[in-house]
Amino acid sequence: MSLAAKHHSALDDMQDLICWTRMQSEAGQGLADIVARKEMERRAGNGVFLWGVGNAPAVSTSAYARLRVPVKVVFSIMKGRPRVADVAPRSLLVWRRYLDMYGVERELPPQALVTSRGVTEGGEKKRHYALMCRRATPLRIEQGVGFDPTAYRNVGANGGPVGASQVTALLQRVAPATSGDYEANLTAELICSYWVRLTDPFVLRAGEIARVEQSARVATTNEWIRMVADLRRGACEIERPALQQSFI
Repeated sequence: MSLAAKHHSALDDMQDLICWTRMQSEAGQGLADIVARKEMERRAGNGVFLWGVGNAPAVSTSAYARLRVPVKVVFSIMKGRPRVADVAPRSLLVWRRYLDMYGVERELPPQALVTSRGVTEGGEKKRHYALMCRRATPLRIEQGVGFDPTAYRNVGANGGPVGASQVTALLQRVAPATSGDYEANLTAELICSYWVRLTDPFVLRAGEIARVEQSARVATTNEWIRMVADLRRGACEIERPALQQSFI
């Protein structure tokens, strides 16, 4: 099969309903280190990993999750350089819990480690979100499969095109796909509550991100889960009531 035919074959396989997110360095980690960390999560979670994103989900996301409508996730590398605030943030947060599709607060699955910068342009960061993903095969950055965001529109009453500042979006295909200006560098499927708001953050201790990067490449899955539990406990644990443990 020619390279062009391979491109079109892969694009034709894209579902009409997808979640598209653009990825780059974030929370003090380069993209290669983030993918290595998510791969460790995936291995430790029997294919399940969480990918942190900065913007809130589309209103209809919870409804699709409750109905178990299949949604593929397409990850594309951003075209611009990462911001200084993402490459070298002043502080880092670890998020420990989330609101599921019914609005119930739950603990994150034991293998999931979601971080973000601790300060934004508007001050202390108070909200962060995550895509709940599953993939059967290892996570690797792939190249050669084009993705055309102009063939899609946002899901919802307005159905507008993807905005320049819209890093993550739930999209419906409305036109034939072409090779596009982006690539589908990673793919997965949304599971459980699909796209969730995270809660209960605390500041990651200085130097811990280096420990995370090393463990993501050399630890066993059991060692990884123990390290995640240790990081979540943190230096300043706050007593809170026990939450439901099931992963939805």
